[in-house]
Amino acid sequence: MPEGDTVLQTAARLHAALAGRVLTHADLRVPRFATSDLSGRTVLDVTARGKHLLTRIEGGLTLHSHLRMDGAWRVYAPGERWRGGPGHQIRAVLTNADHTAVGYRLPVLELLRTSEESKAVGHLGPDLLGPDWDPALAVDRLLAAPDRPIGEALLDQRNLAGIGNVYKCELCFLARVTPWLPVDALPDGVLPRLVALAHLLLDANRDRSTRTTTIRAERRPRTGAPAPAPPQRPLPPLRVQEPLYVYGRVRRPCLRCGTPVRKVDEADRPTYWCPGCQSGPMP
Repeated sequence: MPEGDTVLQTAARLHAALAGRVLTHADLRVPRFATSDLSGRTVLDVTARGKHLLTRIEGGLTLHSHLRMDGAWRVYAPGERWRGGPGHQIRAVLTNADHTAVGYRLPVLELLRTSEESKAVGHLGPDLLGPDWDPALAVDRLLAAPDRPIGEALLDQRNLAGIGNVYKCELCFLARVTPWLPVDALPDGVLPRLVALAHLLLDANRDRSTRTTTIRAERRPRTGAPAPAPPQRPLPPLRVQEPLYVYGRVRRPCLRCGTPVRKVDEADRPTYWCPGCQSGPMP
């Protein structure tokens, strides 16, 4: 599931394949932009902003895309077989002399002026993996709706950009609260630590092919700032290495207390939690 770390990796792959190269072919398979001709223009850079991708192109243009649940960009060498899905799922093709980038199942794809990128991403909160990361601002935005369930608030990209459903479940587990606990009901000091831990986890996974939340301290913030304070009660060492604490582990024993992990589906999103470790309201 694409979250901030996955989108950052996608941006890096696209940047390596496209930036500084002239497009020899471009095909945007959405009605509004189907006649747009980008051939002959140089791709300047590809940048991630939260879960959004911004491909900046010579002439003051930006191709904005969003992966949502199952969108993907794939990069292929000349002559290589495209394997990202059937042809009818292709929404974008960007080709240069060395690579072809193909966008599959992209629910959002639009061409806009680079000067107007704020129309697409200006609503976002501080980016957990971006240069604008501001934990104090993220905390303030979360506190602006004190009655809102913490899991729902973490998913709102207007509060902080980059958290998806996997991190929502894992962060609530690490904070020992259920995702349905209101923000203002969190124990004192937990919200700032939760925000700091979100940054630490995404940063630790920014280069990983397999996301993990059970090893959290291998990477330090790139700014040179001291590492965030750990949770109040540290987790015991794991006897068996698992990549995630609760997500995808329904009915399996909790890695902390052994209670079977539970799952509920809400608005097409599964939520996982341990009823033994996490306190607060439950469905």
